[in-house]
Parts: sequence; structure tokens; C-alpha cells
Amino acid sequence: MCSRYFLDADGNVIAYTFHVPVHDRIRKRFNIAPTQEAPVVRIDGAGGREVALLRWGLVPSWSKDIAIGNRMINARSETVAEKPSFRNAYRSRRCVVPATGFFEWKGEPGRKQPYAITAEDQPLFALAGLWERWHDRASPEAPPVETFTILTTEANETVAPVHDRMPVILPAERVQDWLAAPPAEVRALLVPYAGPLRVRAVSKLVGNPRNDSPELLADA
Repeated sequence: MCSRYFLDADGNVIAYTFHVPVHDRIRKRFNIAPTQEAPVVRIDGAGGREVALLRWGLVPSWSKDIAIGNRMINARSETVAEKPSFRNAYRSRRCVVPATGFFEWKGEPGRKQPYAITAEDQPLFALAGLWERWHDRASPEAPPVETFTILTTEANETVAPVHDRMPVILPAERVQDWLAAPPAEVRALLVPYAGPLRVRAVSKLVGNPRNDSPELLADA
């Protein structure tokens, strides 16, 4: 599972890396948690790219309750094409989630140590994601809520000692394929990351989603 990640990059760096306009609401984040808003990059109505702030935790369009998104923060890549909650988004609403790293925990409950995991060859990288647009049928006048999920796969040999799953990190040159290619052509991207990763222990304060400061990334 990927339940926390961070994005300590300026908005102009995100814009340059992913070839999107600068978004004036993007700020550095050090502890992004489920149900919070975070930037994603997706294809816009004209076929180009755009960056948008979406709520983390995918809510299928047919859901009656937005709370289902609390359980949909990740989608297993092995079953994403078949699961009713994700299959439509997998076909036509793929996105990438900009990140500079993600967190995993190891140890006994109540004493778990958090680890920050970063890619040494990609200081800012793209996690494979899906997005959805949900309307509250009980409040038809309310604006739609857009949400996203992060795809996961088996951990590679670097992450495996900490956790058995990891988010899908896309090679930089395959981002456009993930966004726009037919579903059958992107299946091969849903694999453990082959590049070099760094795993290091960080502050246990990251366990509280209300904490969001650079100190969280200091070595423990």
C-alpha cells in the first residue's frame, strides 16, 4: 500500500518536468495523506496536458457516498482492468501523480519506523494513477468532486525489506504512453521500478497527517 507520499518541489519545477502550465495553488508538501487535495497531471479536453488538484481516494461515479474513497487510495495493478471500481477509469481516465518520494512503515504496531523512499535517477517522478468525477445525487446542485487513486505493484528488491507493495513509478519517457495510449499498451508499465531507489528512516512525526513540514524528511 502507498498511504503517504511527499512532493517537495516548486510548482514551476512540476510544470517544467511534466510540460503543463504553472498552477498557482501548488505548494511544497511533505506528508500528503488520503482525502487531502494533491496535484495530478492528465489529458485535457483538447488532447493536451493539464495539472489539477484532486482529492486522494477514488470515488467511482456510481457510488452513493463519497466516503468510499477512503478505501480507494490504491488500486492493485494486477486487477485494475477488471475491478468495477477502477476499470472504467483505467480505460479512459489515467493520470500521473507527481511525487518526490513516498513513505512506508516497518515494525510492530505502535512502534513502527517510517521510511522515506526516493528515486536516485528521478528527483521528481510520476506515479501511475487513475481519476474519476463524482456527483452527489443527494445534492444535485453541488459541484462535482474529482478524485484519484495510485496504482501499486509488487515491491522491488530495495523496497521489499520494508513492505511487500510499492507504487508504480513510471519511467520519465513513458509518461505520455500512460496518459494516452490504449489500455492494452500500458499493461507492461505496471511493474516494480527498475531504477535505483534510496530508503532511509525518517521522523515518526510523519505518522500524524496534520504534520506537514520539512523536518519530517530529516534522517531519524
